[in-house]
Formats: sequence, structure tokens, C-alpha cells
Amino acid sequence: MLLHEVVVTTEAVASTSSRLLKIDALATLLRLLDPDEIVPAIGFLTARPRQGRIGVGWRGVAALQVSHAAEPTLTVLDVDAALDRLAGASGAGSVGARRTELDDLAATATAAEWDFLTRVILGEMRTGALEGVLLDAVTRASGHDAAIVRRASMLSGDLGEAARIALAGAPGELAEVGLVVGRPVLPMLASTAGSVAEAVATIAGEASVEFKLDGARIQVHRSGDDVGVYTRNLADITHRVPEIVDVARALPVRTVILDGETLSLDADGGPRPFQDTMARFGSETISSTALRPWFFDVLHLDGRDLIDEPLDVRMAELERIAGDWRIPGLLTSDVAAAEQLSRDALAAGHEGVVVKALDSVYTAGRRGKSWIKVKPVLTYDLVVLAVEWGSGRRTGQLSNLHLGALDPTGEFGPPGAFVMVGKTFKGLTDELLRWQTEYFPSIETHRSSYAVHVHPVTVVEIAIDGVQRSTRYPGGVALRFARVKGYRPDKRPDEADTIQTLRELLR
Repeated sequence: MLLHEVVVTTEAVASTSSRLLKIDALATLLRLLDPDEIVPAIGFLTARPRQGRIGVGWRGVAALQVSHAAEPTLTVLDVDAALDRLAGASGAGSVGARRTELDDLAATATAAEWDFLTRVILGEMRTGALEGVLLDAVTRASGHDAAIVRRASMLSGDLGEAARIALAGAPGELAEVGLVVGRPVLPMLASTAGSVAEAVATIAGEASVEFKLDGARIQVHRSGDDVGVYTRNLADITHRVPEIVDVARALPVRTVILDGETLSLDADGGPRPFQDTMARFGSETISSTALRPWFFDVLHLDGRDLIDEPLDVRMAELERIAGDWRIPGLLTSDVAAAEQLSRDALAAGHEGVVVKALDSVYTAGRRGKSWIKVKPVLTYDLVVLAVEWGSGRRTGQLSNLHLGALDPTGEFGPPGAFVMVGKTFKGLTDELLRWQTEYFPSIETHRSSYAVHVHPVTVVEIAIDGVQRSTRYPGGVALRFARVKGYRPDKRPDEADTIQTLRELLR
């Protein structure tokens, strides 16, 4: 298939806010792909190529000065092969080889194709074709049951591979996709409630109420002495976290898959700031800052898959094999007891609690209200759109952040774009100010008289007291008393909170 056909489809998807029309357009495209084109094409559509990071950033793309082709000739497999070569360039001469490869790719692409490929390479595919829409399109194109497609995607940890099996696999192959120790699965996520009482009432029965840590999500796989540790985005970080590997190896099990969080502790046993955890979590160099794991779920144990078992069964097994490493919590249907645990969590320096239905099975993503997080301080993950130059003590530094919320449906602009909802410089430390001043010019798109405008790829966690109606911003809502909690390098911009979620606070 020509890349041009993929580009035309993404333009059609971006031009409509109708989920059904998006699904129809994508399903039509998927039906036309050859089997070996499916995985690369899904990677292009989600701006997550199968090669992962290919060593090209904003500066590398911006520095290109080539004339583009007049007519489309590139195929999906041509581009996939070029990305293979870019990702594989290493050692002496790799910078020049990567530059030559990128020049050749840009020159062979039409202007529209290169615009598309730039967004693929840089991870900025703002078409509204989020993974949920693509899953529905795979279901439509393949004729398989939606639950089977979702399950295969979760258990394979790879939407592209699930799509390949659904569209081109042997009969029954999709249903046979199962848990494999050593292959990370997509994580189950929690929805949000405004209070503990609301969350307990939603569960409507005895629930597990657990500390909500301000840490990083981890998934731990063990088979014998082989251990793998993965992030919420399924990146393998085993080599960075030997202390977590040691904990996993000490458990009385042969094979296991554990879900949990990790964070670093100070000398008194309290949680260190999230940025400290992420600095240690993301570093290729082992430091003196140790990470402590807390586990809250077990998905597989000694040859037995547990994802279809109710939570209370999984918790009993987790207590048996990893009681010393379990996240603090209690079983209750009593609001007062749940609220007291929330106060205990906050007093210990954590974010709040997660309330979970005891009959819930493990399902990837935010599906329903089986898991509900409650954080008394409202925090949202937003994206930086621009940064203003500071004044006074901050003269010469980039300070005031312009914040945007994701608009996946295109209600207030192009689907998948970001809608500005406010500004803040509150909570920025001197260290963060220095970092911002160095970092944001490296991803700028242009400058105005007062600000550096940047590519919307940087996620920042913002605490607010609420929102208020606004005629200043296109989404009709503005943040109240916004302050920076910290940057979230573990999250992609398409995982940011939505303008619709913020607008719900108006009610």
C-alpha cells in the first residue's frame, strides 16, 4: 500500500468529530493492508512506530532542507524499512548515516507525506485516532467480537500485533492470545471521583480501599530467576532497577506477574518527591536513591492465570506470596473507615486512595467504575503549549506555563489537539526554572514577543482548587489556583486529561 493512502485516511479522521466516521475510515484502510503492512501501519496511525525511538528529535527534523517529491511513491513497507535503518544506526558515523537516511526519506516523500512522517517520528499524531478508536476499527474490519479484540490487545501488549492476528491470523488464533510471563500487558487504570464517599457509593458494596502512591507504575514478571520490570507504557527498565529485581527473586514463587507502583523513600521512610523517583526510575546509571516496590495485584501465579478471577481472589494470593510488599489498605463498605484510611494516606505523604470493587476482573484501560481513585487535591495531567519569559527575579528564565487539555473528539478545534485552560508559574523551583529555560527552546515552534511556543509533547501534573467558567479560553473553562506538582516524563501527551473532564467540574 502507498503511504499516501494512510495519509489521506488520517486527514479524513482528523476532519470529523464523529467517532463512527473515524472508525469507518480506519476500518476501510485496515481491510486494504497486506498482512505484513498491518503492524507498521498501526504504528504510524498511533505515532508509535514498531521500532520505538529512532534517534531523531525536533532539531534533527527542523534542520532538514530538502525538496519533496511531486507525486507519491513511498509505500508503507518503504517507510518501515527506513525507520529500521534509522533506529539501527549506531557507533562511529551514525550521526551522518542517520542524517543521510532522513534526507533521503524526506526527499522521496511528498510534502503531505513528510508532514505526516514528521508527526510519526516525533510522536505527535493528533488525528483523534486514539487507541480506543483503532480497536473499534480493527473490530469492524475483522468481524471479530469486540471483547476478544480488546483482550488480545491487552494480553499481547501490542495493538499492532493484535490487529495483525485479527485481520490476517488463522481461525481461532485471536482468541488463543493469552498471558505470557515476560511479555508485559496493558495496565488496568482507575477512573476518578471527587470524594471517598462518592467512590464507596459507586462501588456499592465491600471494597478494597488502598493507598494511592505518588509513584511510578511498574509491572514485574518472573520466571525462575529471570525477572523483567516494565513501565506503564511497557518499556523494559529491568537493568535500571536491581533492587526491584531482588525483591521479585526473593518471593516464594516459580512464575508470577505482579502489578504495582514504586517510589523512593527518604531517611524517615516517607515518600520523596515524585521528581526524585522519576529521576532514579529513568536513569541509566544506578544511584544511591533506592526504589521500593508496592504491589497491589497479581495477574499470574505458578502456571495459573488470574486476570479473570475476582479481585478478592487475586488479593488473597498476593497476600500469600508478597504480604510484606503489599500496598497498605483495608476491606470495607464503611465510608468513615475509608475516609480515615484516606487521611492516613495523606498524613504519610501519599496522594489519597483507590477504591476497588472486590468482584472486578483485570481489564486494560479505564473501563467502567471498578477502580476509582480519590485525590483530595485535584490534580490533572496537562500539556505545555508555550512558556513566557519571567520578570523580576526570574528575568532571563522561562517561567509562566501555558497549559492545554486534550480534546480527543474535536469539540473545540481539531480532533486530538490541545485546548488552552490556563497559565501558572506557581510551584516552580529554581531547579525547574533552570531546566525549563534550557529545555523548551529545544522544542519550540516559534516565538512571540512574550513567549516561546512549543510542540505539545511535555506533560506536567498540575494541582488545582477547581475550575471556573471563562470566555477567555476556547473550552469555556479556566483553572483556579493552578500550581505545578511536577513534570511527567512517564506519560505521553495523548494520555493527558481532557477538556471534557475539566468541564465536568463546572457542574
